[in-house]
Amino acid sequence: MATKVFMEALSPTMEEGKLVKWLKNEGDTVKSGDPLGEVETDKAIMELVARGDGVLRKRLVSEGASVPVGTLVGVIATKDENIDDLPAGAAAPPGAPAPQPEKPDVPAPAVEAQQSTGPSRGTPVPAPQPPAPPRPPAAPPAASAPPAPVPSQQQPATSGAVRSSPLARRLASERGVDLGTLQGSGPNGRIIKRDVENAPAGGARAATAPNAPAISREGDYQDVPLNNIRKVIAKRLSESIGPIPTFYLTVELDLTRVMEMRAAMAELGDEFKVSVNDVLLKAISIALSQHPEVNAHWLGDRIRNFNRVHLGMAVATDDGLIVPVIWDADRKGMAQISREAKELAKRARERKLKPEEFTGSTFSVSNLGMFGIDQFTAIINPPEAGILAIGTGEDKLVVVDGEPVVRKRVRITMSCDHRVIDGAVGAKFLQTLRRLVENPLMLVY
Repeated sequence: MATKVFMEALSPTMEEGKLVKWLKNEGDTVKSGDPLGEVETDKAIMELVARGDGVLRKRLVSEGASVPVGTLVGVIATKDENIDDLPAGAAAPPGAPAPQPEKPDVPAPAVEAQQSTGPSRGTPVPAPQPPAPPRPPAAPPAASAPPAPVPSQQQPATSGAVRSSPLARRLASERGVDLGTLQGSGPNGRIIKRDVENAPAGGARAATAPNAPAISREGDYQDVPLNNIRKVIAKRLSESIGPIPTFYLTVELDLTRVMEMRAAMAELGDEFKVSVNDVLLKAISIALSQHPEVNAHWLGDRIRNFNRVHLGMAVATDDGLIVPVIWDADRKGMAQISREAKELAKRARERKLKPEEFTGSTFSVSNLGMFGIDQFTAIINPPEAGILAIGTGEDKLVVVDGEPVVRKRVRITMSCDHRVIDGAVGAKFLQTLRRLVENPLMLVY
């Protein structure tokens, strides 16, 4: 019996996918779990895998095309099976759910940013997608168990295709390396990361980020097609700034003791070094744990106050903004938050985040201080009830005990959904945040 290959929902918010590259040709033998193609979702580039054994008889969507989730993109069948009754681009039956990817071994976060289910006090309530995790582990869930292995990595070579790992293909695209010219050193001659790293770069192509369109300087203007990330940004934020009654609260915090603490920690060794942003993330997480009325979601007919703090941090990439999540940030030390923040930001820019790493935030933070921005307002990411915008830290002349002194200061602006957060509620939260930042030893209590 023929196996239909649908465009799957490879992330919780995915509505359409762009078929970046076919990894199998028509006529190739495939087994269940083999990667058939690379798909650009609204967050990352992921593999579309086979759900049955046989021969890839038809590829119904061309490379570079974007199609809605549930669209038929290919057919797997035996060599002599009649598949003429399967129309090109056919969609899944009305009302039928789109095929879902196999669940990884790692549980996904307990809270979702786009769905109306989540944890209640003490007991996580599972969401439709992704599933809820157990009580918070000591380390990030992504580190507790590796993702389910892709069976195709040990499959025999198929005809007509260059055997290479997804990471090697992505790296080759970044560096402009032709995989066909390389000799693979992996299993069965598979081209892996080190083979691409040892190959000569391909000139100007190496400077172009993956999937980032080249911008021509010729003519009066250039139209750049929207990628899936930019489409989701436009849709999500247009849902925010119009319907949500938003007001803003700004405070200026003294970083003098934060700078002193950082210097003392750095003297203990590199493993204790943290940035100002790491300290602020920790302080914000602790403040949110003390103010669940701010660590909340607006769900239309109810407000959900969370007892766990899953902190989203906005990261700029070549393709747009993405918000990785530090789970249970209030229960982690500054050093662990620092490591996770760096790793998540790196993986976000490389488009290697797993779905459970960019969904589930209960509150978000955006920091433009590294760009020299003094102060700004950030747009709330629904259904969250607020977001903090962090400006640059700068030396200012202030009056302390009647004397003029120079202190390191930073401005933080909170965007509040007035349906959830009243002015006094937001002000009390910022008072708590001020106390924690200006007395940072409280963060290690």
